[in-house]
Amino acid sequence: MKNITVIGSGTMGNGIAHTFAQHGFEVSLVDIDTGALSNAIQTITNNLDRQVKKGIIDDYVKTTTLDRIKTFTDLQQGAAGADLVIEAATENHEIKLKLFKQLSNICSDDVILASNTSSISITQIAAVTKNPGNVIGMHFMNPVPVMKLVEVIRGYATTNEVTNVIMQLAKTLEKDPVEVNDYPGFVANRILMPMINEAIYTLYEGVAGVEEIDTVMKLGMAHPMGPLQLADFIGLDVCLAILKVLHDGFGNQKYAPCPLLVNMVTAGHRGVKSGSGFYKYTAGSKEHVVADKFIRK
Repeated sequence: MKNITVIGSGTMGNGIAHTFAQHGFEVSLVDIDTGALSNAIQTITNNLDRQVKKGIIDDYVKTTTLDRIKTFTDLQQGAAGADLVIEAATENHEIKLKLFKQLSNICSDDVILASNTSSISITQIAAVTKNPGNVIGMHFMNPVPVMKLVEVIRGYATTNEVTNVIMQLAKTLEKDPVEVNDYPGFVANRILMPMINEAIYTLYEGVAGVEEIDTVMKLGMAHPMGPLQLADFIGLDVCLAILKVLHDGFGNQKYAPCPLLVNMVTAGHRGVKSGSGFYKYTAGSKEHVVADKFIRK
């Protein structure tokens, strides 16, 4: 396996492209937006510069990594010759099904089609393809170049051979793959999202403020960041989408998104990516300034 196509140049897509290229793979990064592709290459360059500054890599590795990444706006051109395609598009059911149906027609039957989805059923995605046995979930964690975990999700039809190939591939990337079965939210988000949702309810009901809730979880539970800051980092729109998948999939009220989360996303407060969420984020600064108090019931 040598040629990797990554679809989607956002936070996860450019992180996946960076990681594969740094480990010697030829990467085609595909996005319909040329501006997004330019931003992705700049982000990868900045992250490589950070690695150089920390002594993790040298300038030669930086240069060769960037040389291995080619960008495309045409899906057919970008997926041509791919041994593996990894979809990292928006966490939207319809978009993913449409993409995989297209990929199934573009790619040869032996190409493995993987999704970086954090919650959407791999079995449903595979069902729209010609070869469901070659469809699998490869859920990386953010930031991809740093985080070691990869959830490898087997759909109902995913073959043992494909699973073994992806497990070994993740190890080649110096990641720690964990095989899980295809149920809503898989493992990571089935556990994480209810915790984040409960933290939002705790704020919504006036039990404590943003900083207080995060401080309790950081100091009391040894979490590296609090659940509200983590929600901002993930993206509040992504959290909401995952909770909807969990709620629809299990039909259990405990997964119902908090009204405060729904209202914040509707109002455009999506976390770090929009500049405001549970915290406000100033350009070029790592400091987090607590946002104005939220209206609670």
